[in-house]
Amino acid sequence: MPVATRVPLSSCSEEYLSWLAVEQGRARNTLAAYRRDLVAYEEFLARRGRSVADADLAVVEEHLATKRAGGAGPASVARATAAVRGLHRFCVEEGLCASDPTAELAAPPLPRRLPKALSEPDAKAVVESAWADDPVSRRDRAILELLYGTGMRVSELAGLSLGDLGSDSGLVRVLGKGSKERMVPVGRHAAWALERWLAPGGRPEMAPLRWARRGDAEAVFLNQRGGRLSRQGIWLVLKRRARDVGLESRVHPHVLRHSCATHMLAHGADIRVVQELLGHVSIATTQGYTKVGGEHLRRAYESAHPRASGAPGQ
Repeated sequence: MPVATRVPLSSCSEEYLSWLAVEQGRARNTLAAYRRDLVAYEEFLARRGRSVADADLAVVEEHLATKRAGGAGPASVARATAAVRGLHRFCVEEGLCASDPTAELAAPPLPRRLPKALSEPDAKAVVESAWADDPVSRRDRAILELLYGTGMRVSELAGLSLGDLGSDSGLVRVLGKGSKERMVPVGRHAAWALERWLAPGGRPEMAPLRWARRGDAEAVFLNQRGGRLSRQGIWLVLKRRARDVGLESRVHPHVLRHSCATHMLAHGADIRVVQELLGHVSIATTQGYTKVGGEHLRRAYESAHPRASGAPGQ
């Protein structure tokens, strides 16, 4: 088994990642994943005595085949392919390389996985698991109500500041992917939980006498040290509360977001409204939530179509 050659990323890759961050507004997690993919790619090139500038289609395909053979799943291979193709395209457009070896590279098929949502009773159980009146429980209830009530991403909720909360409008300003702002409505349950968290006995009890970092004073959600609650902290809240009601195995960071969209569409919400609520750039992403199970589909068909039931031949 060849020994991995540790090499720093080339200036081409560093410039490409900077371009993705500054010009394309890619999320931090996406940039970190692309960096890992490009490090693996350049280490593979180094073992073959190649560089980004003189790579050809054969060595690119060999690299991706090696990833598949090493057990990488379809999603990981698809992302690595996108990172390598994007790098070479960028290099040609910026005049850093003479040609793009990935121009004829076929994109790997990626099976579309439906978002996993909780049932409505299970979503209610998770959200209402934080029922006590202590500051942490008030905070957790507001977090869960907002995640399920607005469909926000965990990272968007973590980034909320007090100035993002509308006074009487019932709307919250959310900074989504690519630094795109959108306004989302807050329902009665979420508004009640948020007001309770911000009132005496909630957030004021967790606020420190002196703020440690700039921006913490404006954070809507605080950790027990008085700092802004991180994305990882919110995920831990969700896991802990789901465990309290026996649903830990069913949750993932965006389970309440997926449940929000699925339940709204099931109750007749317009798909364009849900697209706007969730901040999806493409309607195709939102359409993934419209897939329903066979039993649900059968019941809906039988209740709606005039020829679906009754005695045949009459």
